[in-house]
Amino acid sequence: MNSHTPDAASAVNLRAYLLGSWSVDRTLWDRSADSRGTFTGVAIFIEADDDALRYREEGTVQWEAPGGKPFTGPAQREYVLHASDRPDTLEVFFPDGRPFHRMSFLTADDSELHWCDPDTYRVNYSLVSRDEYRYSWDVSGPTKNLLLQSVLRRAVVPGAGGGR
Repeated sequence: MNSHTPDAASAVNLRAYLLGSWSVDRTLWDRSADSRGTFTGVAIFIEADDDALRYREEGTVQWEAPGGKPFTGPAQREYVLHASDRPDTLEVFFPDGRPFHRMSFLTADDSELHWCDPDTYRVNYSLVSRDEYRYSWDVSGPTKNLLLQSVLRRAVVPGAGGGR
């Protein structure tokens, strides 16, 4: 369920909203093994030469592996976000140029599917405030049964008036 109103989401220039640094807190649940984990890190959206946004996320993943042996280690990912036909929506691509999905906070557009043979990935975005958004990936298919829930909060910039 989305925690935003259509009016608030449609007023968002998504590119401008995302620019900057964010903290990332993610819960990971492998439903088939009832195994859980977390990811904690930072994400940054920076302007690129081709008028796109570059997204880079890095941090630490902690995973409860089957058999009870925990794993802790570094993790990272990158995406490229391009403008769409509307300022409240961006097209997300993998770094190699393959299309991934659309990103939007609008109720009608906030859920997208991505097929990664043989599994289906469904993402849902939610605008919480000017300094927080959330998204979840529900992954299902013959090889995966995952729920990944992320909360991104705008990073506080030291010396910026004490606010976010």
